[in-house]
Amino acid sequence: MTQIPTAAPSLTARVADRFFRTRWLVRMPIGLYQVGLGFLLGQRLLMLEHTGRKTGARRRVVLEVIDRPAPGEYVIIAGFAGKAQWYRNITTNPRVRVSTGFRRNMAALAEPVPEAESAAILRNFTEHHPAEWKKMQPVFEHVSGRPADTMPMVRLRVQPRH
Repeated sequence: MTQIPTAAPSLTARVADRFFRTRWLVRMPIGLYQVGLGFLLGQRLLMLEHTGRKTGARRRVVLEVIDRPAPGEYVIIAGFAGKAQWYRNITTNPRVRVSTGFRRNMAALAEPVPEAESAAILRNFTEHHPAEWKKMQPVFEHVSGRPADTMPMVRLRVQPRH
């Protein structure tokens, strides 16, 4: 397990922390997906629609894809270490909808990725995207308060249309 550095967080981590805690900034990309322009954000992001566990209301969040193990499968990290509302909602109701690139409103099932598999996915990501991971790791650790390699991951599996 990686230890969290005890030094003061970097400027990047502090700025990202403020960004992720500023609701209107984080929610801006949702509008692009809603009007069919999500493809402008590329294939690395997706919009996840989920159901509120208490209210039953539809909720939306834009997240970064960390892996695509197979067609119609997306792996994302719960960057607030399982405290994020979207993560708590999908553990209650795993039936979600996913939009990414030109593909919109796809029915999917969300499932937690086992810890051993999460570690392998993260190793693969860090090997193939070292510069991006160098930027992401301190942000995840600052925001979550725990080592990045211990954060939960979720697999989204797009369901075939009937």
